Amino acid sequence: MPDSTIIAHISDVHITPLAGFSPRLLNIKRTLGLMNWHRGRKHVHRADVADLLVADMLASRPHHVAVTGDLCNIGLPNEYAAALNWLRGVGAPESVTVVPGNHDIYTRIGSHPGVALWQDYMNSDPFGSEVPGTGVTPRGFPFVRRVGAAVLIGVNSAVETRPFVAAGRVGREQLKALETVLGTLAGTGLARIVLIHHPPLPGLAPKSRGLRDADKLAGVLSRVGAELILHGHNHRDMLSWGDGPNGKIPVVGIASGSSGRRHKDEPMARYNLVRVRRVDEAWAIEVTGRGLISPTGGVIELDRRLLAHEMA
Repeated sequence: MPDSTIIAHISDVHITPLAGFSPRLLNIKRTLGLMNWHRGRKHVHRADVADLLVADMLASRPHHVAVTGDLCNIGLPNEYAAALNWLRGVGAPESVTVVPGNHDIYTRIGSHPGVALWQDYMNSDPFGSEVPGTGVTPRGFPFVRRVGAAVLIGVNSAVETRPFVAAGRVGREQLKALETVLGTLAGTGLARIVLIHHPPLPGLAPKSRGLRDADKLAGVLSRVGAELILHGHNHRDMLSWGDGPNGKIPVVGIASGSSGRRHKDEPMARYNLVRVRRVDEAWAIEVTGRGLISPTGGVIELDRRLLAHEMA
Protein backbone atom coordinates (compact mmCIF):
# COMPACT_ATOMS: atom_id res chain seq x y z
CA MET A 1 0.00 0.00 0.00
CA PRO A 2 1.43 3.45 -0.89
CA ASP A 3 2.02 5.64 2.15
CA SER A 4 1.39 8.95 0.35
CA THR A 5 -1.54 10.02 -1.84
CA ILE A 6 -2.19 13.37 -3.54
CA ILE A 7 -5.77 14.53 -4.15
CA ALA A 8 -6.44 17.70 -6.17
CA HIS A 9 -9.52 19.54 -4.93
CA ILE A 10 -11.48 22.03 -7.07
CA SER A 11 -15.03 23.30 -6.65
CA ASP A 12 -17.75 25.74 -7.70
CA VAL A 13 -16.61 26.33 -11.27
CA HIS A 14 -20.06 27.58 -12.42
CA ILE A 15 -18.96 27.72 -16.05
CA THR A 16 -21.70 25.94 -18.00
CA PRO A 17 -23.49 28.13 -20.59
CA LEU A 18 -26.95 29.59 -20.01
CA ALA A 19 -28.37 29.33 -23.51
CA GLY A 20 -30.76 27.33 -25.65
CA PHE A 21 -33.44 26.59 -23.08
CA SER A 22 -37.22 26.48 -23.34
CA PRO A 23 -39.38 29.10 -21.57
CA ARG A 24 -41.27 26.20 -19.93
CA LEU A 25 -38.24 25.68 -17.68
CA LEU A 26 -38.40 29.22 -16.29
CA ASN A 27 -40.08 28.94 -12.91
CA ILE A 28 -39.61 31.68 -10.29
CA LYS A 29 -36.35 30.33 -8.86
CA ARG A 30 -34.70 29.73 -12.20
CA THR A 31 -35.75 33.16 -13.48
CA LEU A 32 -34.30 34.87 -10.41
CA GLY A 33 -31.12 32.81 -10.76
CA LEU A 34 -30.81 33.80 -14.40
CA MET A 35 -31.18 37.47 -13.48
CA ASN A 36 -28.57 37.15 -10.74
CA TRP A 37 -26.18 35.46 -13.16
CA HIS A 38 -26.48 38.22 -15.75
CA ARG A 39 -26.14 40.96 -13.11
CA GLY A 40 -22.86 39.73 -11.72
CA ARG A 41 -21.73 36.13 -11.70
CA LYS A 42 -21.23 35.78 -15.46
CA HIS A 43 -18.52 38.45 -15.18
CA VAL A 44 -16.77 36.51 -12.40
CA HIS A 45 -16.82 32.83 -13.39
CA ARG A 46 -14.85 32.23 -16.57
CA ALA A 47 -14.21 29.04 -18.49
CA ASP A 48 -10.72 30.15 -19.51
CA VAL A 49 -9.78 30.63 -15.85
CA ALA A 50 -11.05 27.16 -14.93
CA ASP A 51 -9.13 25.73 -17.88
CA LEU A 52 -5.96 27.47 -16.68
CA LEU A 53 -6.33 25.97 -13.21
CA VAL A 54 -7.09 22.50 -14.53
CA ALA A 55 -4.03 22.57 -16.80
CA ASP A 56 -1.82 23.52 -13.86
CA MET A 57 -3.51 20.93 -11.67
CA LEU A 58 -3.00 18.10 -14.13
CA ALA A 59 0.61 19.14 -14.65
CA SER A 60 1.09 18.47 -10.92
CA ARG A 61 0.13 14.83 -11.62
CA PRO A 62 -2.17 14.19 -8.63
CA HIS A 63 -3.35 10.65 -8.03
CA HIS A 64 -6.98 11.78 -8.20
CA VAL A 65 -9.16 14.88 -8.65
CA ALA A 66 -12.09 15.69 -6.34
CA VAL A 67 -14.78 18.14 -7.53
CA THR A 68 -17.17 19.23 -4.77
CA GLY A 69 -20.10 20.54 -6.76
CA ASP A 70 -21.66 23.52 -8.47
CA LEU A 71 -20.59 22.79 -12.01
CA CYS A 72 -23.94 24.26 -13.12
CA ASN A 73 -25.67 27.58 -12.51
CA ILE A 74 -29.45 27.19 -12.69
CA GLY A 75 -29.81 23.51 -13.55
CA LEU A 76 -30.69 23.69 -17.25
CA PRO A 77 -30.56 20.52 -19.38
CA ASN A 78 -27.71 21.77 -21.56
CA GLU A 79 -25.69 22.62 -18.43
CA TYR A 80 -25.50 18.98 -17.36
CA ALA A 81 -24.18 17.89 -20.74
CA ALA A 82 -21.66 20.74 -20.81
CA ALA A 83 -20.53 19.86 -17.29
CA LEU A 84 -20.05 16.24 -18.35
CA ASN A 85 -17.81 17.39 -21.21
CA TRP A 86 -15.84 19.50 -18.73
CA LEU A 87 -15.41 16.53 -16.40
CA ARG A 88 -14.16 14.42 -19.29
CA GLY A 89 -11.58 17.11 -19.97
CA VAL A 90 -10.40 16.84 -16.36
CA GLY A 91 -10.05 13.08 -16.55
CA ALA A 92 -11.66 9.67 -16.78
CA PRO A 93 -14.14 8.54 -14.09
CA GLU A 94 -11.44 6.35 -12.58
CA SER A 95 -9.35 9.48 -11.93
CA VAL A 96 -12.03 12.05 -11.07
CA THR A 97 -14.76 12.07 -8.42
CA VAL A 98 -17.61 14.56 -8.20
CA VAL A 99 -20.39 15.28 -5.70
CA PRO A 100 -23.23 17.65 -6.66
CA GLY A 101 -23.83 21.13 -5.31
CA ASN A 102 -27.01 23.13 -4.78
CA HIS A 103 -26.72 24.70 -8.25
CA ASP A 104 -26.56 21.20 -9.74
CA ILE A 105 -29.73 20.02 -7.99
CA TYR A 106 -31.47 23.36 -8.31
CA THR A 107 -35.16 23.15 -9.20
CA ARG A 108 -37.57 21.10 -11.31
CA ILE A 109 -36.05 19.52 -14.41
CA GLY A 110 -38.89 17.32 -15.65
CA SER A 111 -37.84 14.01 -17.19
CA HIS A 112 -34.25 15.10 -17.77
CA PRO A 113 -31.73 12.90 -15.85
CA GLY A 114 -29.86 15.94 -14.45
CA VAL A 115 -26.83 14.97 -12.39
CA ALA A 116 -27.40 11.32 -13.28
CA LEU A 117 -25.49 12.15 -16.48
CA TRP A 118 -22.40 12.26 -14.29
CA GLN A 119 -23.07 8.89 -12.64
CA ASP A 120 -19.77 7.35 -13.75
CA TYR A 121 -17.99 10.07 -11.74
CA MET A 122 -20.01 9.53 -8.57
CA ASN A 123 -20.38 5.84 -7.87
CA SER A 124 -18.47 3.27 -5.85
CA ASP A 125 -15.51 1.41 -7.33
CA PRO A 126 -15.12 -2.37 -6.78
CA PHE A 127 -13.48 -1.75 -3.39
CA GLY A 128 -16.24 0.61 -2.29
CA SER A 129 -19.05 -1.62 -3.53
CA GLU A 130 -18.10 -4.12 -0.83
CA VAL A 131 -18.42 -1.57 2.00
CA PRO A 132 -21.74 -1.86 3.90
CA GLY A 133 -23.91 1.25 3.70
CA THR A 134 -22.97 2.43 0.23
CA GLY A 135 -25.52 3.49 -2.37
CA VAL A 136 -28.63 3.58 -0.16
CA THR A 137 -30.19 6.78 -1.54
CA PRO A 138 -31.99 7.04 -4.91
CA ARG A 139 -28.96 8.82 -6.40
CA GLY A 140 -26.54 6.21 -5.03
CA PHE A 141 -25.02 8.08 -2.08
CA PRO A 142 -22.89 7.67 -0.11
CA PHE A 143 -20.34 6.09 -2.41
CA VAL A 144 -16.78 4.95 -1.74
CA ARG A 145 -13.65 4.97 -3.90
CA ARG A 146 -10.16 3.88 -2.91
CA VAL A 147 -7.22 6.01 -4.06
CA GLY A 148 -3.87 4.72 -2.83
CA ALA A 149 -3.53 5.30 0.89
CA ALA A 150 -6.88 7.13 0.98
CA VAL A 151 -10.52 6.29 0.53
CA LEU A 152 -12.98 8.90 -0.78
CA ILE A 153 -16.52 8.96 0.60
CA GLY A 154 -18.94 10.94 -1.57
CA VAL A 155 -21.88 12.53 0.25
CA ASN A 156 -24.75 14.42 -1.37
CA SER A 157 -25.91 17.55 0.48
CA ALA A 158 -27.80 19.12 -2.46
CA VAL A 159 -31.60 19.27 -2.43
CA GLU A 160 -34.11 21.39 -4.32
CA THR A 161 -35.02 24.52 -2.36
CA ARG A 162 -37.30 27.53 -2.74
CA PRO A 163 -36.03 30.86 -4.16
CA PHE A 164 -33.34 32.71 -2.19
CA VAL A 165 -32.42 29.52 -0.29
CA ALA A 166 -29.19 27.62 -1.00
CA ALA A 167 -29.31 25.36 2.04
CA GLY A 168 -28.47 21.67 1.95
CA ARG A 169 -29.40 18.49 3.76
CA VAL A 170 -27.77 15.08 4.04
CA GLY A 171 -30.92 13.35 5.27
CA ARG A 172 -31.57 10.66 7.84
CA GLU A 173 -31.07 7.68 5.52
CA GLN A 174 -27.75 8.93 4.16
CA LEU A 175 -26.51 9.93 7.61
CA LYS A 176 -27.19 6.45 8.94
CA ALA A 177 -25.44 4.89 5.96
CA LEU A 178 -22.49 7.27 6.28
CA GLU A 179 -21.99 6.24 9.91
CA THR A 180 -21.89 2.62 8.80
CA VAL A 181 -19.42 3.39 6.01
CA LEU A 182 -17.06 5.44 8.17
CA GLY A 183 -17.26 2.94 11.00
CA THR A 184 -16.48 0.04 8.67
CA LEU A 185 -13.49 1.86 7.16
CA ALA A 186 -12.06 2.88 10.53
CA GLY A 187 -8.94 0.91 11.35
CA THR A 188 -8.32 -0.20 7.76
CA GLY A 189 -5.13 1.85 7.56
CA LEU A 190 -6.71 4.10 4.92
CA ALA A 191 -7.29 7.84 5.30
CA ARG A 192 -11.05 8.46 5.15
CA ILE A 193 -11.69 11.63 3.13
CA VAL A 194 -15.30 12.84 3.00
CA LEU A 195 -16.37 14.90 -0.03
CA ILE A 196 -19.43 17.14 0.39
CA HIS A 197 -20.58 20.40 -1.16
CA HIS A 198 -21.95 22.32 1.84
CA PRO A 199 -19.75 23.13 4.84
CA PRO A 200 -20.41 20.13 7.10
CA LEU A 201 -20.38 21.68 10.58
CA PRO A 202 -22.83 24.02 12.36
CA GLY A 203 -22.11 27.72 12.00
CA LEU A 204 -19.94 27.57 8.87
CA ALA A 205 -22.59 29.19 6.64
CA PRO A 206 -25.69 31.39 7.17
CA LYS A 207 -28.95 29.53 7.80
CA SER A 208 -30.26 30.16 4.28
CA ARG A 209 -27.05 28.68 2.81
CA GLY A 210 -26.00 26.20 5.45
CA LEU A 211 -26.40 22.48 5.97
CA ARG A 212 -29.75 21.98 7.72
CA ASP A 213 -28.65 18.81 9.52
CA ALA A 214 -25.06 19.85 10.19
CA ASP A 215 -25.52 19.07 13.88
CA LYS A 216 -26.48 15.49 13.05
CA LEU A 217 -23.55 15.11 10.66
CA ALA A 218 -21.25 16.47 13.37
CA GLY A 219 -22.66 13.80 15.67
CA VAL A 220 -21.81 11.06 13.20
CA LEU A 221 -18.26 12.38 12.87
CA SER A 222 -17.84 12.58 16.63
CA ARG A 223 -18.77 8.92 16.98
CA VAL A 224 -16.92 7.27 14.08
CA GLY A 225 -14.52 9.95 12.82
CA ALA A 226 -12.85 10.75 9.51
CA GLU A 227 -9.34 11.87 8.67
CA LEU A 228 -10.33 14.82 6.45
CA ILE A 229 -13.39 16.56 5.00
CA LEU A 230 -13.28 18.58 1.77
CA HIS A 231 -16.10 20.96 0.78
CA GLY A 232 -16.98 23.95 -1.38
CA HIS A 233 -20.07 26.22 -1.48
CA ASN A 234 -18.79 29.32 0.35
CA HIS A 235 -16.38 30.37 -2.44
CA ARG A 236 -13.75 30.98 0.22
CA ASP A 237 -10.65 29.26 1.55
CA MET A 238 -11.59 27.77 4.91
CA LEU A 239 -10.02 25.64 7.61
CA SER A 240 -12.24 24.39 10.42
CA TRP A 241 -12.00 21.53 12.89
CA GLY A 242 -14.64 18.98 13.83
CA ASP A 243 -14.70 16.67 16.81
CA GLY A 244 -13.81 13.03 16.28
CA PRO A 245 -13.29 10.05 18.57
CA ASN A 246 -9.49 10.32 18.16
CA GLY A 247 -9.10 14.09 18.15
CA LYS A 248 -9.95 16.97 15.86
CA ILE A 249 -10.90 16.40 12.22
CA PRO A 250 -9.62 18.96 9.67
CA VAL A 251 -12.36 20.43 7.47
CA VAL A 252 -10.99 22.23 4.40
CA GLY A 253 -13.11 24.43 2.14
CA ILE A 254 -11.99 25.83 -1.19
CA ALA A 255 -12.75 29.00 -3.14
CA SER A 256 -14.29 28.92 -6.62
CA GLY A 257 -12.15 27.32 -9.31
CA SER A 258 -13.17 29.83 -12.00
CA SER A 259 -13.21 33.33 -10.47
CA GLY A 260 -11.41 35.66 -12.84
CA ARG A 261 -11.66 38.55 -10.42
CA ARG A 262 -12.44 39.18 -6.78
CA HIS A 263 -16.16 39.28 -6.03
CA LYS A 264 -17.21 40.91 -2.74
CA ASP A 265 -14.96 39.16 -0.20
CA GLU A 266 -14.40 36.08 -2.36
CA PRO A 267 -10.84 35.53 -3.65
CA MET A 268 -9.78 34.74 -7.17
CA ALA A 269 -9.75 31.18 -8.50
CA ARG A 270 -7.76 28.48 -6.78
CA TYR A 271 -7.51 24.77 -6.14
CA ASN A 272 -5.77 22.70 -3.48
CA LEU A 273 -3.33 19.83 -3.69
CA VAL A 274 -3.91 17.64 -0.64
CA ARG A 275 -1.13 15.21 0.19
CA VAL A 276 -2.06 12.56 2.75
CA ARG A 277 0.84 10.69 4.30
CA ARG A 278 1.19 8.24 7.17
CA VAL A 279 3.72 9.18 9.85
CA ASP A 280 3.96 6.63 12.65
CA GLU A 281 0.49 6.52 14.23
CA ALA A 282 -0.79 9.74 12.68
CA TRP A 283 -1.77 11.21 9.34
CA ALA A 284 0.20 14.17 8.05
CA ILE A 285 -2.01 16.19 5.70
CA GLU A 286 -0.28 18.85 3.63
CA VAL A 287 -2.56 21.30 1.80
CA THR A 288 -0.95 23.38 -0.95
CA GLY A 289 -3.09 26.11 -2.44
CA ARG A 290 -2.49 27.17 -6.04
CA GLY A 291 -4.34 29.85 -7.98
CA LEU A 292 -4.49 33.43 -9.19
CA ILE A 293 -3.64 36.66 -7.42
CA SER A 294 -4.25 38.95 -10.41
CA PRO A 295 -6.34 38.76 -13.61
CA THR A 296 -3.21 38.84 -15.77
CA GLY A 297 -0.94 36.59 -13.72
CA GLY A 298 -0.53 32.85 -14.00
CA VAL A 299 -1.23 30.12 -11.50
CA ILE A 300 1.16 30.24 -8.55
CA GLU A 301 1.52 28.67 -5.13
CA LEU A 302 -0.53 30.72 -2.68
CA ASP A 303 -0.01 28.96 0.64
CA ARG A 304 0.97 25.69 2.25
CA ARG A 305 -0.39 24.23 5.48
CA LEU A 306 0.52 21.09 7.38
CA LEU A 307 -2.33 19.47 9.31
CA ALA A 308 -2.24 16.33 11.43
CA HIS A 309 -4.76 13.78 12.59
CA GLU A 310 -4.31 10.64 14.67
CA MET A 311 -5.03 7.34 12.96
CA ALA A 312 -8.21 5.56 13.99
